[in-house]
Amino acid sequence: MQSVQLTPDIEDQVIGALGKTIFFSSLNTDQARWVVEHCKFFKSDAKETVVKQGDPSDCFYLLLKGRTRVLVQQADSGEAVEVGKLAPPRAIGEIGILLDQPRTATVVADEQCLLLRFDEETFGLMFDKVKGFGQAVCSALARRLDEVSRKIPMASAEGEDLPDPDVVALLPLGFIQRHRVLPLKLKGKLLQVGLVDDLNPALMNKLRQMLPGMNVDPVAITSALFDRVLRGYGTGGKPTMDRLPGAEDQAPEPAAPMPSGPVDLGALLQRMVDEGASDLHLSAGHRPRWRLDGEMIELTQLAELGAEEVPELLANFTQDRHLEEFRRENDVDYGFSVPDLARFRVNLFRDQHGAGAVLRVIPSKIMTLEQLGMPRVLQELCEYGKGLVLVTGPTGSGKSTTLAAMIDYINKGRKQHVITLEDPIEFVHRSQGCLINQREVGSHTNSFHRALKAALREDPDIVLVGEMRDLETMALALETANTGHLVFGTLHTATAISTIDRVVDLFPAERQGQVRTSMAESLLGVVAQTLCKKEGGGRVAALEVLVVNAAVSNLIREAKTQQIASIMQTGKKLGNTILNEELANLVRSHQVAPDEAIDKAADKQDLVRRLGTLRE
Repeated sequence: MQSVQLTPDIEDQVIGALGKTIFFSSLNTDQARWVVEHCKFFKSDAKETVVKQGDPSDCFYLLLKGRTRVLVQQADSGEAVEVGKLAPPRAIGEIGILLDQPRTATVVADEQCLLLRFDEETFGLMFDKVKGFGQAVCSALARRLDEVSRKIPMASAEGEDLPDPDVVALLPLGFIQRHRVLPLKLKGKLLQVGLVDDLNPALMNKLRQMLPGMNVDPVAITSALFDRVLRGYGTGGKPTMDRLPGAEDQAPEPAAPMPSGPVDLGALLQRMVDEGASDLHLSAGHRPRWRLDGEMIELTQLAELGAEEVPELLANFTQDRHLEEFRRENDVDYGFSVPDLARFRVNLFRDQHGAGAVLRVIPSKIMTLEQLGMPRVLQELCEYGKGLVLVTGPTGSGKSTTLAAMIDYINKGRKQHVITLEDPIEFVHRSQGCLINQREVGSHTNSFHRALKAALREDPDIVLVGEMRDLETMALALETANTGHLVFGTLHTATAISTIDRVVDLFPAERQGQVRTSMAESLLGVVAQTLCKKEGGGRVAALEVLVVNAAVSNLIREAKTQQIASIMQTGKKLGNTILNEELANLVRSHQVAPDEAIDKAADKQDLVRRLGTLRE
């Protein structure tokens, strides 16, 4: 790590940060300045180790800015397992120096971090020189002990009843086998998960990553119950999940480790789903990487990919016409399914090094709006008979997941005809109360606007347009909504209000007045969402929701969208929410770190003011 000179302005920021920590919150300005003068200030780069497990504890750090990961090396396998994340302001390594024992974990910077270093001598002096420091240390240790005492012992599951197969299906079978976990009961957003082995922080992180929006309640279960479910029998001999070869005679073996050497795409996709990764990146000249909990992780045990290796790996999963389009156009979008695993959305492309691809996991299980933790207003938007609902956000913000949950809500509660237009088809819906026809651009139609024009002659009640990319598609979507149909669509916009301006700006100036009138009459609501990294692992959605009423319609018609924010502020009973308020609430509830919230905010200065967060 690099030593940094404390300038007066940085010193003032550090003193402010000290006041937010449990160790130093009772210090006055003079005491805080004494502490800063007797410490050293350091900067670490991303992926740099701050402290290493097993090293002597000769100092501790105060994290002032940036995020770090906590890793513990497992005694049996030697594998370093991530057990948590730290965000400012947080002490690092104080336990070791108090107990005079080696470091119990490794802490690695996720990004550039700023840290205040307290050596052993300074730490001892603070007990004498800083009033209240000893009591603050005792309070911090008591809080840590309280956190631990709340986690253990783990309660036991009540009874040996077999879980509902639909609940078990919330987790991939391979993940269940490998980690010996079993979804048991689902009530609202609370999912009870049975664990055969002891509670493992790393496993809890993975469960949160794979079950966004849910609260996971771990309980202990017996091996007998786990084996009984995995053998495939429920009450009356009904299979609870696909029968495993040889399962009648033995418990399932844990999943094999990632193979080293050349890439086996089938095995890699299985492991990807088991580990809860969202995207697999295959690029010529690089080792495969996947995105886990929003971060890119290199699979260092695999070999670099050759210039034309990626299309060869995908050949068994790709139709000939898609490979032909790739050879002709140098990029192509499509999807494919692996039986009993998941569906994958693929973009195959070419760059300066050769061929590459990104594969996104589309879960076979569609989560409900309640399971995703979505507000009630999204259900209310699904209950209209006609109008336009837009779900917006950047790429990877979960728009498809939210829309799939909304269509699923309609499918279970109404008896109508739903047409989806997608590129490619992602979540696959089975007709329940509704008849659902899913059409893929490129496979079943040439374009969104052609398919949308045809949909008007296919007797639909509800139409989902996967992406409103151009003027023609947007114009037809507005016409469809205005002629008695409920239309859902997506745009890549960051806020609800900017979505309205984006739609209008798609049209030439002479048509914009007419478009505003059309939107004022048809727009029901806008849901703008972004995904944030969740403290302790996983991700959580922050939503801005605009519910259109008569006042909002008038402002849209009169081109006064800048005034809509005040109506959203005063109309929260209707379901309106403001993104920065939601981000601030996530920070205050310790679900999201301040820096992460600010990075995802459209108006960063406003959120900084709301949080009073330390920023350079």
